[in-house]
Amino acid sequence: MSEDFNHASDAKVNMDNWLKTLSTKDPEQVAVLYTEDATFLPTVSGDFKRGQEGAKDYFVHFLAKNPSGEVVDEVVAPINENSYLHSGMYNFELDSEDGRVVVKARFTYLWLKDESGAWKISHHHSSMRPE
Repeated sequence: MSEDFNHASDAKVNMDNWLKTLSTKDPEQVAVLYTEDATFLPTVSGDFKRGQEGAKDYFVHFLAKNPSGEVVDEVVAPINENSYLHSGMYNFELDSEDGRVVVKARFTYLWLKDESGAWKISHHHSSMRPE
């Protein structure tokens, strides 16, 4: 039996919320968007982070660069009513020693709906795109 779930609108709302939360520059606010046991392979770090504490640790440094991001291409793959995979490309404008730079990256997020009905990131992989 195959059920069809469409999470495209969830993906847009959740990614917009994630990007908006980055603009708070508060790593704790960003970290609560992740599950307690999330796995996290961030864009501008070689580290493998785990859980909300790992996300918070990464975002302390990333948010200091005043990120501004935009999704430029994406695909949403529903898994079931409480989960979906969101993959695509996004660009981040970041502060650097040379002024603002654009980092082009690819991403894959696994989103899960928790017991309260809130969507959380369970797996986050992002890496700079090869030129």
